[in-house]
Amino acid sequence: MTKWKFLLDGRLIFGPDAKSLIITFTLILVPVVIFCVFVASNLAHKFTTGSIGYAILVLAVVFTIYVLFLLLSTSTKDPGIVPRNSHPPEEVSGYDSSASIDVGKPLPRTKEIIVNGLPVRVKYCETCMLYRPPRCSHCSVCNNCVERFDHHCPWVGQCIGKRNYRCFFLFVSSTALLCVYVFSMSALYLKLLVDDYGTAWKAIKVSPASVALMAYCFVSLWFVGGLTGFHLYLISRNQTTYENFRHRGLRGDNRINVYYRGCMNSFLEVFCSKIEPSKNNFRGYVHEGASKTSKGGNIQVTEVDISDEDRRVKVEDDLEIGDDLIKISQRRNSQDIGDIRGRGSDRSPISRSELDFGFGLESQFSSRSESRHSGW
Repeated sequence: MTKWKFLLDGRLIFGPDAKSLIITFTLILVPVVIFCVFVASNLAHKFTTGSIGYAILVLAVVFTIYVLFLLLSTSTKDPGIVPRNSHPPEEVSGYDSSASIDVGKPLPRTKEIIVNGLPVRVKYCETCMLYRPPRCSHCSVCNNCVERFDHHCPWVGQCIGKRNYRCFFLFVSSTALLCVYVFSMSALYLKLLVDDYGTAWKAIKVSPASVALMAYCFVSLWFVGGLTGFHLYLISRNQTTYENFRHRGLRGDNRINVYYRGCMNSFLEVFCSKIEPSKNNFRGYVHEGASKTSKGGNIQVTEVDISDEDRRVKVEDDLEIGDDLIKISQRRNSQDIGDIRGRGSDRSPISRSELDFGFGLESQFSSRSESRHSGW
């Protein structure tokens, strides 16, 4: 079973891999502490006006606190989890074959809905026993359906979705700016030391921490800087990481994005729209004896444990997206975002209309569909 962590009576919600936050905190805090102790404090004495030197130290501390706040906000916020049903739906709208479900008859795998005046097919999730909203996907790591699912980020230990994507982007972009700041100030201090001692070698011997920080920030900037550029591209196209990978791996760049309404509107939607309240009451009480039967009493759902092998396959499938993101970020500073091959590139073309699926909607060609756990 996937284990979530709750603190402060459900006000803080951590994902199942929340321990990775310790690594992320360490990667941010340790370099900043070294910078403040060995570079910023000494740099403050190099300026004739003391306020300028101390401003460099204060700015580094304030900026770091801001980055850590964004990290916590991303990791502890409900990403947009769709509440599960206790039993399968009894009526299926938008499906022509039947409006009701008979005992022993499986539910339709997909149904059609209208998005921005265009038809889009959504898929039924047998784990959550619901038809997923548009742009929703089931995360195998968190074992939940998440609205506007972007990806599962192991660095923050949480899914990135509709409710925490803004914080995630601000965290990544602010971390990139912090790397630029530390790199620049370390280079400035090293330059002043070269002027004092005459040679670069003597300056390095006096402040080896400056060189180490410059190397560390340079490598880190390739990751967070490239990731920032990639997500700026996704925002301008009103896409998610999941949609971009599935889209390019299956059909190339010819499909119509039914969610795209212009570059400016896409940025306004991400940064200026109101964040919807969570659909889950994590502070409420759970009734252990809740009935699992439908209203008519004619449908019984039996919970079946997920095998270790099936869960391992799905987890590896989702985490491949995270690996691909690292590759993209490393290429971002040297070239524009090019052809990014998805895992489904070896699939045969789909003869269905391009509008049938829409971006981010899982369909019949998913590489590893989730295990079927519901018994009728």
